[in-house]
Amino acid sequence: MSTVPYGPDEQESAGKKTQTGQFPPRVWPLSKRGRSVGLLFTLLLVAVSALPEAARADDTGRMADSPSAPERESKSDWQFSVSPYLWMAGVQGTVRQFDSPPARLDSDFGQIFNELDYAFMGILEGRRGRYSVFADIAYTKTSVKDPTPKGILAEKIGVASQSFSGLLGGGYTIHGTGRAHLDLIAGLRVWSVSTKLSFHGGILDHVTQRDSATWVDMVAGFRGTYSFTDSVYLTGWGNIGAGQADLDWDVVAGVGYKINTKLSAVAGYRIQGVDYRKNGFEYDVIQKGPIMGFTYRF
Repeated sequence: MSTVPYGPDEQESAGKKTQTGQFPPRVWPLSKRGRSVGLLFTLLLVAVSALPEAARADDTGRMADSPSAPERESKSDWQFSVSPYLWMAGVQGTVRQFDSPPARLDSDFGQIFNELDYAFMGILEGRRGRYSVFADIAYTKTSVKDPTPKGILAEKIGVASQSFSGLLGGGYTIHGTGRAHLDLIAGLRVWSVSTKLSFHGGILDHVTQRDSATWVDMVAGFRGTYSFTDSVYLTGWGNIGAGQADLDWDVVAGVGYKINTKLSAVAGYRIQGVDYRKNGFEYDVIQKGPIMGFTYRF
């Protein structure tokens, strides 16, 4: 905090120095009592002048303690947000199901979109002071039906796939200032993947076969934001872990725009990988692609 040598009414004259570098001479009352009153009056002016600085310093201290600079809510109140998003991801990797040999998987978002039946993706978060809880859910269902070359065993084979990943976690703010906000996060990510084969026509008409796996991994990492202006900010997270899978990780980076105090729009890029192998079921894939959505706070 800077020191103010004179009161607000005297700062202009105080800033004008003589050629010797000294402030202009001041006229004080000649009596001892007058000098005492003048000195007391000057000290009072200094104290009053310092009040705005002290107030700003106190605000800075509260800002540093705040977990999120843009939202200076009461630490005793819960704040919630819901963030639906669209992840236009392609998938690459190796899968093995139905006790068959491993198969290479390489599908871009356009191919997946043509086979998409249903999808839901979103994040729900609750925050109180430095603490937060959140859930990140992504579910997709795709299906395709192709004719067989001969049409003897079956005229067509249908493949229906469902993929679910859900992260339930908590966070603690380890750094919060006017522009930057960083959380330490940890949680459990649940995966569930299933594929159903259905045969139509031919000898195997109405025959179906299903293979699926569900597993849980523990992950930990960081997430944060950095505000360039009151409206534009960077946001992202990264976490990594393992459990029933050998490796489980997720990285997101994006740019957000604050439309108003409750609504923000975000666009960025996400890449997520998992490597699960158990009982003849293998799911070693990387999903990556652009992501966009919005956040509503209440």
